Amino acid sequence: MSMPMSDRRRPMTDRRKQAMSLRISVTDLRKVKKLAERLGTRDSDVVRFALKIMLERMGPLCDENVRGRALVPVIVEAGHDILHHFDLDLVRLEEIVNSGVDKGQEIESEDLQLLAATGIHQTYAQLKLSKIIPGPDMGRGRTPQMEEQLNDRLRSYFYAKYAETESSVDTAAAAE
Repeated sequence: MSMPMSDRRRPMTDRRKQAMSLRISVTDLRKVKKLAERLGTRDSDVVRFALKIMLERMGPLCDENVRGRALVPVIVEAGHDILHHFDLDLVRLEEIVNSGVDKGQEIESEDLQLLAATGIHQTYAQLKLSKIIPGPDMGRGRTPQMEEQLNDRLRSYFYAKYAETESSVDTAAAAE
């Protein structure tokens, strides 16, 4: 017996698990199976674990009301992965982040462009970031440590510009 369409779309309000079909590459399936075997668990437990970690990491994006500066932690920590995996361009990223927010709560377009460039063109991103905040020259021969340093500088830049500014704005508003 099948459920009416309206019942299928209703959010799950109880704790029952529901089945879901998932297509993954043979390579990824092999890795899931090896990981499950090594951990002494089922394949489905490994997939559920990965899903929970991803949902925790990207949780604020599940809330349509969270936009602009409030998305800084997600954008900084998972921005490159989101852009790469979902093949988002800068226009779509800006729409997701800044659509419907006041000008003062937006993340500037140049900063979103900088974020997008870090995953694709590390050298370009380093050059742009060095113009914004001074730091060590990374040169042409990049190492994983240099890329991590770039990511750390980018993270610091975003949090200093958006997260700290937001808290000081909130403090000033509370004082009035």
